[in-house]
Amino acid sequence: MSDRTDIESPVHVDVTTRGDLPGAADYARSKIDDVSRFAHRPLTHAHVKLTRHGDPELERPVIAQANLDVDGRLVRAQASGDTARDAIDRLGERLRSQLRRAAEHWQARRDGRTVRAPQDTDESAQQPNRLALPPEERQIVRRKSFTLAPCTVDEAAMEMNLLDYDFHLFTEERTQMASVLYRSGPSEYRLAQVQPASEDELAPFELPLTISPHPPPCHTVEQAAERMGMLGLPFMFFIHAAQGRAAVLYHRYDGHYGLITPAD
Repeated sequence: MSDRTDIESPVHVDVTTRGDLPGAADYARSKIDDVSRFAHRPLTHAHVKLTRHGDPELERPVIAQANLDVDGRLVRAQASGDTARDAIDRLGERLRSQLRRAAEHWQARRDGRTVRAPQDTDESAQQPNRLALPPEERQIVRRKSFTLAPCTVDEAAMEMNLLDYDFHLFTEERTQMASVLYRSGPSEYRLAQVQPASEDELAPFELPLTISPHPPPCHTVEQAAERMGMLGLPFMFFIHAAQGRAAVLYHRYDGHYGLITPAD
């Protein structure tokens, strides 16, 4: 059975570029138009961001990122390459995979079946390399706040994969605890919670999972950034000392930090 769909709808593609990338915007629009044929729901809008980093030591210096609005649901992917065309081609492959996963996910929910997250994470090897900024030069350049929707561990894993993230901050459905899910190996996941629960206390799930027995540390944002830089971590789940609630500081691909906090 082909992954292609007969759904035809105009796709508005916004492309932003940073660095010398002649012709890349048009190629990206063409790639998204091709990828849209694999969407099983109308793809109404896409935003592609192309960045060429100037660091000569950085492997695959061009990063391509895309956010697709698929009938109101976000599907996201990113990839890097030696050239803009290479990065966009890799991005297209990842988006096609993401759209296939999204279709399977939506069909499972429609049929009332268990939502299973993919366990094959070989694609993670294609993830962009982070720009190697010294810790003292890193700044928090993005702050995001959103409602942590209650969901199961399996649903959190699926959401994390559809958004192409390294982790997912959510409210675990049964315990109602702020939680972070992340990968701990090629086919396993790990869960950290504000107050760690046992497996039996969580909503039913099928994901191969280990649970951290340790609650997150209480830090100021500055302390969390200092510890991340010292340990070389991709992200840190912590209790925001000024707010008294869960937060995640993460290392962006441009070398700087982003901060996620729950909405009021």
